[in-house]
Amino acid sequence: MFDTVLLRSFVAVVAEGGFTAAAARLNLTQSAVSAHVRRLEKQMGRELLARTTRSVTLTADGELLLGYARAILKLNHDARAVLARAPSEGAIRIGLSQDLADVRLMNVIQNFSERYPRIEFSARVGITAELLHAQDQRELDVVVCGRCYDASAGRFLWREPLVWVGPEWASLTPGMPVPLAVLPEPCPYREAALAELARAGRDYRIVLVGSNATSLCAAAQAGFAVTPIAQSHVVPGLRVVSPDAGLPALPDVEFTISAAAGPSAHVVDELGNAIARTFGQKS
Repeated sequence: MFDTVLLRSFVAVVAEGGFTAAAARLNLTQSAVSAHVRRLEKQMGRELLARTTRSVTLTADGELLLGYARAILKLNHDARAVLARAPSEGAIRIGLSQDLADVRLMNVIQNFSERYPRIEFSARVGITAELLHAQDQRELDVVVCGRCYDASAGRFLWREPLVWVGPEWASLTPGMPVPLAVLPEPCPYREAALAELARAGRDYRIVLVGSNATSLCAAAQAGFAVTPIAQSHVVPGLRVVSPDAGLPALPDVEFTISAAAGPSAHVVDELGNAIARTFGQKS
């Protein structure tokens, strides 16, 4: 095994072109640096440096060792740097329902990753039921989602209306089936919309099953369909469909955060408060 002290002196002599300059660089005496190189040569059984009164040059064996010496010293430095870091405080894997995965919430997570650099934050976006199942399977630590009829699980964050949205420039055709854009089953907004339409006896036709909230809003903005979304997510280009259009009222959405007990519980509580504040509600 190579002694890194000896290798460091050898590399310094080569880099500085002599023992005196190498000693100054390493904050050692010239005799100490010279002794290190001699010990290294003795261990190798080879001359590594050709010395004259005016210069120091590498021998063929020294040239061969130099590359390895630099690599060993770099690996040694990297290993020390990694092991000197503070131990990790673990990870928080966050599940987010489709409608929450926007820049506002991503900014919240980024702020927390900066505030708690020893915790690894990651996020998965999906449908509420799938996220809760993943949490049951211990694939997620935290789930933040909206629910309509069953919001009992998790800590309550805020409540807001679920509304029908469509294009700003168009209205529904009287007597025609309501064209709907929805997410795949199981989705709480889809379930609420279909349940209320059925309860009101209003005919409908699903014209788009989108993979994310963005595709639903695009269909609504184009006038291709109406879609149910939380009121705080109404963006320019969309309008809340008037009750005069004959669509039934939708239930409120309750947003919750659920998490398993763990050493980072206080961070999860703070995260829930920050998310609620970001969406303009009091937790």
